[in-house]
Amino acid sequence: MNTTETDRHFMQQALKLAAKAAAQGEVPVGAVVVLDNEIIGQGWNQPILSNDPTAHAEIMALRDAASKLANYRLPSATLYVTIEPCSMCAGAIIHARIARVVYGATEPKSGVAESNGCLFNAKHFNHQVALHGGVLAEPCSAVISDFFQARREQKRSQKTGCAD
Repeated sequence: MNTTETDRHFMQQALKLAAKAAAQGEVPVGAVVVLDNEIIGQGWNQPILSNDPTAHAEIMALRDAASKLANYRLPSATLYVTIEPCSMCAGAIIHARIARVVYGATEPKSGVAESNGCLFNAKHFNHQVALHGGVLAEPCSAVISDFFQARREQKRSQKTGCAD
C-alpha cells in the first residue's frame, strides 16, 4: 500500500471504533495507534460510560498501545483519529513521542492541529509531531454531524412529547 492507501485503511479502522462509541451513546470518535503497519492500540470515546473526562479516543488508544509495548513512549508510531485532537490529547500525543498524527475532520471548537492554531508546533515542546489532516474527512465529519443531529432531534421530540 502507498501512503494514501495506508492512511485511508487505518482511518477506516478508526471510523469503525467511532461507530462503537456512537452505539454506546458516546460522541463518535475513534483512534488507532499503528507501528510497522500493525495496529498496536485502539480506542474510542468513553468519558460518559467510564466517568473519566480523560477517556477520549486518542488517550484510550495511547493507553492500549503503551500497555501492549510495556512502554509509555511510542516513537515511530502513527496515531489515526477521526477528528482533530484537542489540547489534552495533543499533550498526551507529544509526551508519548508519537511520530505522526493523521486525522479526518477538523474540530472548529477545540481542535488544536489547525482549527485553533497548532499546539503541536509550539517551540517549548521537545518533540515535534508530523501532522496530516483531511483523510476521509467527509465520512469522519458525517459521523459526528449525524450523531449530534440525532441527539438534537431526540431532545426536540422529548420536549414535544412525540415519539417518532
